[in-house]
Amino acid sequence: MYALADRLWSFPRSLTGDGVRATIEALSRDVGGLDVHEVPSGTQVGDWEVPLEWNLYRAKLVAPDGTIVCDSAQNNLHVIGYCMPFHGQVPLEELEAHLYSLPELPSAIPYVTSYYERRWGFCISHNQRMTLMPGDYRVEIDTSLKAGSLTYADLVLPGQLREEILVSTYICHPSMANNELSGPVVTTELIKYLKSKMNRRYTYRFVFAPETIGAITYLHQNLHHLQKHVKAGFIVTCVGDDRARSLLPTREGTHDLDQVARHVLRFLDSSFTEYPWTSRGSDERQYSAPTVGIPMVSMMRSKYWEYPEYHTSLDNLESVVSPEGLAGGFEAIRQAIQILEENVVPKTTVIGEPMLGKRGLYATLGAGRFSTSPQTLLDVWSFCDGTCSVLAIAEKLNLPFDEVLTIIEMLSGHGLLEMSIAELR
Repeated sequence: MYALADRLWSFPRSLTGDGVRATIEALSRDVGGLDVHEVPSGTQVGDWEVPLEWNLYRAKLVAPDGTIVCDSAQNNLHVIGYCMPFHGQVPLEELEAHLYSLPELPSAIPYVTSYYERRWGFCISHNQRMTLMPGDYRVEIDTSLKAGSLTYADLVLPGQLREEILVSTYICHPSMANNELSGPVVTTELIKYLKSKMNRRYTYRFVFAPETIGAITYLHQNLHHLQKHVKAGFIVTCVGDDRARSLLPTREGTHDLDQVARHVLRFLDSSFTEYPWTSRGSDERQYSAPTVGIPMVSMMRSKYWEYPEYHTSLDNLESVVSPEGLAGGFEAIRQAIQILEENVVPKTTVIGEPMLGKRGLYATLGAGRFSTSPQTLLDVWSFCDGTCSVLAIAEKLNLPFDEVLTIIEMLSGHGLLEMSIAELR
């Protein structure tokens, strides 16, 4: 995952354009094929309209003495997103209105966009801005803004059920690691994991699209199907550092997927932070909008807005995102998917307690990383009345889902339980 993020790092991503296409092409190669879609500029999607296509070729700001102040070839955050093309000589006093920096993070290059207003400008560190000398600066901004299309990709992995789990991530931020690249690269690893899983219960739908307008476009084109078949889903974003674990629950906060996410995160890191729905800020705003109603959770590491490097050049692959952080981000969602896939409702087949001795179950049981006593086994069995799922029993006993599932499978193997699918509600 880290190596894939490194390969994608320099692509000039935005809402539209060749940087998005190159990113999708690389992701498609990594997972063995994505379905790519182009939606023409000007297409009405919900209350929005697909914007003109923007492409960045090169942007430079040259000081009066010939020194290059900003160069998009060195860092594509140096030019504001959807920047208009511009060439000319500009005095420092006029240039200041076109410069963006962060006094509170003086070494950082900020991420600034102007998607729906036409302007040009450069983003620089505040330290560098304070050193600019008086005089005329040469501005060379080679971009294009014209009718084209918005690009997104999706992939459907069929399961035994027609009910779907939606996994969505976005591909529109340039050169930021936790806030952007962690999402797509963890999502590709989830695709590989599910491809390797035989007899999937649910059908899984993966979406790679620009944030906001991409999700709205996807919903506009697929709304009827999604509302009919999607039970719930994950927004995959900010899953790359190893400082924290965070949860943004569904809008109501009471969906079965909320319980799954809380269970997983509690056993991975009991100090995880759960944020309220009012702290939302990614594509859950679109998928869970009142006219759509798809319950979505975000199981993150450090949440967007909540870490100091957010939306700056400091959110990089050297100091923020790590292989260990990506692995942890992947593992949380993988465990949640495992619960969705394997959660069942067990029901005892015997009257009274089962006789453990004649089945050799009285000795302490080694079950992988768990050591299960006969008392724990009987505690689990005591809730197997056909009304509690494995997850519900795990919650009642404060045990990891895996441990309870191991016990349930063992009891079932001795003919002591019968099981039915735990439906997602």
